[in-house]
Amino acid sequence: MSPSLASPAAPPLLSVEGLQVAFRAEGRTSLAVKGVSFAIREGETVALVGESGSGKSVSALSILRLLAYPAASHPGGTVRFEGTDLLHADEAALRRVRGNQISMIFQEPMSSLNPLHTIERQIGEVMSVHRGLSGSAARARTLELLHQVGIRDPEKRLGAYPHQLSGGQRQRVMIAMALANEPRLLIADEPTTALDVTVQAQILELLKKLQRERRMGLLFITHDLGIVRRIADRVCVMTKGEIVETGPTAEIFANPQHPYTRHLLAAEPKGRPPAANANAPVVMEGRGVKVWFPVRTGLLRRVTDHVRAVNGIDIQVRAGQTVGVVGESGSGKTTLGLALTRMIASEGEILFEGERIDDKRSGDLRALRERMQIVFQDPFGSLSPRMPVGEIIAEGLRVHHRSLSAADRDRRVVAALEEVGLDPATRFRYPHEFSGGQRQRVAIARAMVLNPRFVMLDEPTSALDMSVQAQVVDLLRELQQKHQLAYLFISHDLKVVRALANEVIVMRGGEVVERGSAEAIFERPQSDYTRALMAAAFRIEAASAEGIGS
Repeated sequence: MSPSLASPAAPPLLSVEGLQVAFRAEGRTSLAVKGVSFAIREGETVALVGESGSGKSVSALSILRLLAYPAASHPGGTVRFEGTDLLHADEAALRRVRGNQISMIFQEPMSSLNPLHTIERQIGEVMSVHRGLSGSAARARTLELLHQVGIRDPEKRLGAYPHQLSGGQRQRVMIAMALANEPRLLIADEPTTALDVTVQAQILELLKKLQRERRMGLLFITHDLGIVRRIADRVCVMTKGEIVETGPTAEIFANPQHPYTRHLLAAEPKGRPPAANANAPVVMEGRGVKVWFPVRTGLLRRVTDHVRAVNGIDIQVRAGQTVGVVGESGSGKTTLGLALTRMIASEGEILFEGERIDDKRSGDLRALRERMQIVFQDPFGSLSPRMPVGEIIAEGLRVHHRSLSAADRDRRVVAALEEVGLDPATRFRYPHEFSGGQRQRVAIARAMVLNPRFVMLDEPTSALDMSVQAQVVDLLRELQQKHQLAYLFISHDLKVVRALANEVIVMRGGEVVERGSAEAIFERPQSDYTRALMAAAFRIEAASAEGIGS
C-alpha cells in the first residue's frame, strides 16, 4: 500500500459525527445507524468495512441525503463537508455538491443507469449539468474516461445502452461518470464487486493514481478485505449500525482488537469441491455453440460486422459436477450460460438431459424451465420491486406446481429462506428493504426452491460479504451432493471458483483460451492469459494474507 497523501494536521474534508439513521415502516421506527463518527482528509482513503446489513451503504447514502425520505430520517448527528452541514443544507446547496464536489459509485449499476439512454448521453449529461461541456468536447472527455476505466474500443460503446454491456462494463461506466467532474471526495460503494480480477487491479490503481493527482478524498465501502489491505489508509469496522473498531490499516490487520474484526479477517471460502464422477450422466451439453451479435452502421443500419460473443464452444456439465467459467468482463461467460439455458438465440447443438433443446420453441421449453434455473449477477434487477420476497420465491412454485396449496407453498418458501441464511419472517418485506447481499440470497432461494437439475450461477457471490460467501459456497456444495446438481459457475472471483469447481474453462473474446481440471488450471496454468488472471487475483489475496499473518 502506498503511503497516505493526507496530512494528519490538515482539517477533515468530510467529518461525520454521531450520525444516526432511522427508518419508519408499518408505524414502527428502527435505528439502522447508531451514532457513527469518522473523518476523511484530503488525499486520504478510509475504508468502511462490514457484512451486508451492517449499515455501511446507509451511512454513505446519508452523506448526500440520497435515502428514501421521509421514510428515512436522521434523529441525530452532523455531516460536514468543508465546513457545511449537508444534513441540514437546502436543496440548492446539495445540488452544487452532488455529482460535482462529491461523487458516488453505486454498487448496482443496472439499477443506477438509465436503460433508455446511451452511454455517451449519460456520461455527457453529468458534464453538461456541472461543467457546461457539450458536443465534441463532451465526446472527447467521454472517450478519455471510458479508456481510463478499461473499456475496450470505447468509440464502439458510445452508442450502446446499459443492457448491451456486461455487468463489469456497466460498473466501469458508473466509475467513469463519477470521475467525470474531478470530485473533491469520491464515495465508492463496492465499486469493484462486478469486475474481473485484472480490471479490479486496474481500477484500484486508477483510483489511487487519480487520488494522487487530485488529492481526492476517498470513502471506500467494501466487504473484500484484500482490497482494503491494498487501498486504504484507515479502516472503520462496522456491524449492526455501529463502528466497533477503527485505526490505521496495517494495525487493524496485524492486531485486530474486536472479536467481530477477527471474525471478518478469518472468513473466506474454504475447502475444495466434492470429487465429481466422470461417468455421471451429462445434464447439459453444448456443441459448437455460437452467439454473434450484428454491428449495424450507417443511415440504413446495415450489418457491417459481428461481435463474436461466443464463437464455437463445446461444453459438458455432468450430474454432481461444477464447471467454472472464468475470464474478463465481456469475454462471453454469461452469454454462453444464457445460450445453454435458451435465454438467448444461438447456433450449434444444445442438449439437456440428452434431449436437443436448441430447436425448441419457447412454449415447448416451459416444461423444462423448472429443471433449469439461473441465479443472476444483479439481484436488484432480477427481483420484482412490487412483490414481497415470499411471493418472488413462490412464483416458480405457482407456475410449475399448481396443485400445491398456499400453506404448502409457504412452507417451501420458509425452508428455502432458512437454507440461504435469511429469517423466514422477512418474506413479507420487499427487495428494497434488504441489503445487496441479502437480495442475492433471496435470488438463490428462488432458484433452489424448485429443486432443479441444472443451475447457472452467474456471479452469485459477487455481492456478498466474505463470511456469507463462505456460507453460500458450503450451501451450494451441500445441495449439489444431496441432489447431484449440475452447476455452471460463472465468476471472476477465483477463490470461490477454486472452492467450488471441478473443471474450469478460461474464456477471452468469445473463445476458450484454456480448459482442464481445476487443480491443473490453478496449479499449472498453460496460457499467458490464464497466468495473468491468476497473478492479478492472488496478488490481491496475498496482500490480505500478509496483513493477517504479520
